[in-house]
Amino acid sequence: MKKLLLSSIAFVFLLSSCGSGTKGELVGAKGKKWHPEKPYGMVLIPRGSFTMGKTEEDQAKILNAPAKTVTVRSFYMDDTEITNSEYRQFVEWVKDSIVRTQLAILADELGLGPEDGGIGEYAFLDADTTRLSVYDKYMLDRYSGQGETGYEGRALNKRPNLIWDVSKYPDEYYTEIMVDSMYISEEESYNGQRHIDVKRLKYKYTWMDIEAAARSRNGNRRDFIKQEELEVYPDTTVWIRDFSYSYNEPMHNDYFWHDAYSEYPVVGVTWKQAQAFCNWRTKYKNDDQKSRGKQFVNRFRLPTEAEWEYAARGGIEGGTYPWGGPYVIGDTGCFMANFKPQRGDYAADEALYTVEARSYEPNDYNLYNMAGNVSEWTNSSYDPNAYEYVSTMNPYAGTAENKRKVIRGGSWKDVAYFLQVSTRDYEYQDSARSYIGFRTVQDYMGEEDSTGR
Repeated sequence: MKKLLLSSIAFVFLLSSCGSGTKGELVGAKGKKWHPEKPYGMVLIPRGSFTMGKTEEDQAKILNAPAKTVTVRSFYMDDTEITNSEYRQFVEWVKDSIVRTQLAILADELGLGPEDGGIGEYAFLDADTTRLSVYDKYMLDRYSGQGETGYEGRALNKRPNLIWDVSKYPDEYYTEIMVDSMYISEEESYNGQRHIDVKRLKYKYTWMDIEAAARSRNGNRRDFIKQEELEVYPDTTVWIRDFSYSYNEPMHNDYFWHDAYSEYPVVGVTWKQAQAFCNWRTKYKNDDQKSRGKQFVNRFRLPTEAEWEYAARGGIEGGTYPWGGPYVIGDTGCFMANFKPQRGDYAADEALYTVEARSYEPNDYNLYNMAGNVSEWTNSSYDPNAYEYVSTMNPYAGTAENKRKVIRGGSWKDVAYFLQVSTRDYEYQDSARSYIGFRTVQDYMGEEDSTGR
């Protein structure tokens, strides 16, 4: 009997070996086929080396950017600053998710499901366990009720559209969620208008401090997982607070939400909000990848200071500005960027505040407004001595303890010096300004095979 059992095992092993198709050769483990796509709205910045820092005269005598030759890897970068329209997509997603969650929780508390209509249409998908996979059922049984609210991880039903017209609310429970949970109170409204309470629009996510984890010798993985929750709506009051004795109320009232400004760069966003946007953009893309059975893309993030400067130079070694330089007026006699050309004169460059993100001529990497319009957050922390100690390979100086974050490129309110590709500046990470925006990057992992193989 024992010999028969061993023979059977050997026979099964033989059959499995024959069917493997490897012929006993080392061919490597086969994963999903990778079909890289060029990220929408981004351009490829090819890897290379450049002289980072001040190769020209340091007019401000700050001495914080000594010339240093460094090399950066290839990456994709947004060809424009993130616009109001693009950031509104993030805000709308957060708003819709919060409303759906509130509706689903109340439906769950009332024991209502899709068959009951009204708010029941928005019940958690796992309320009907016949629609769940074995894995989803297991996770629901094992982890349901855990977390701060007890509803974490439950799937929202995104099929029914949300109803914003008050005359079409389906029932009193829907009305309760919308009126009491999402809108400002009656006492805070004026001119007969009630608006969404933007302070309720919070995005929650987790991330892992990979660098700290890699350098730790005895810490647990969970010690390096950080949880963030923050309001995502831009601070529109920056148009008032940034300027004393200046009338900018129209910008405060209209700049972010009005369609007239959709293609203008978003401002009033803190460094942390920019980080949250990057996390959401990654999630948003990968949720779609998962639904189509495709491999996940790597994360979107803010550029390092070195990546930003390399991209801004556009491959022009030693250039003062993204277009080369050293002048800010082109051959046609027009200014090359949106900035403050003269004291008190903001309009000489044909713009008063910001301009549309796709304005002026792009640099040789086809990037728009790498000088002027709005300064841009980078992922790097500001240290005046950073160039002395950062690596020459993908240099990066970023620490959680240092709240000062590098901004680059100058803005519509700055003089030409801040538009130079080598000029460094900073702002505190929890500050929002009317002249600071951002753009995102993504690490390069190959291009789509044009041969179709």
